[in-house]
Amino acid sequence: MTLLFIFDMDDVLYDYDWRVRMAGMTQLTGLSLDELRRRWWHERGEWAAEAGVFATAEDYLAAFENAIGMEIDEAEWVRVRSAAMTAWPESLAAVQRASELGTITLLTNNGALAAKHLHTLAPELVELFGDHLFTSSDYGARKPNPVVFERVLESYQTAAADAFFADDLHINVEGAASIGISAHLFTSSGELLAAIEAFASMRGAADGSIEGR
Repeated sequence: MTLLFIFDMDDVLYDYDWRVRMAGMTQLTGLSLDELRRRWWHERGEWAAEAGVFATAEDYLAAFENAIGMEIDEAEWVRVRSAAMTAWPESLAAVQRASELGTITLLTNNGALAAKHLHTLAPELVELFGDHLFTSSDYGARKPNPVVFERVLESYQTAAADAFFADDLHINVEGAASIGISAHLFTSSGELLAAIEAFASMRGAADGSIEGR
């Protein structure tokens, strides 16, 4: 039995300041926050991208440019997104502990452009997660849809009872719990670590003998 630990990224492993990102996008595009929301940050734009509607980074960027009515430099988009993120060392330490107890993987609601640049956006995760850095768009569904969690379990050939998921949003935690995953609502790095240890203990892995892959 191998345990699977699934982690959200923004506001779990990183402090993500959406206001900083939107200020950067406003400066980059000349559009107000309200206008950016009207043109892209809705169910036909960013939420659709997170669900994998725009399959590649190029598709995402083309759709985004069409929505806002101008060309955007890809590197600038990445710079603006990255500027809103600050790693939480204590959360990363909790993830490190989880990696000693099983397999760790990332599941963040983001589109294909973010997926392409995760190594740049979240460099602190590269050594920890290796090839297990994924966005919801990689699975063709977004949290809290139970389908995305089912596809993660299928990908890792893991039973729901052997999976742990951490997220900062109640609705996403409820989505995971609805299919039997042990779901933890993130409030602090310390509580995250305690929840990881408790889950591993419950599943008979407190001694760290289960090997990740």
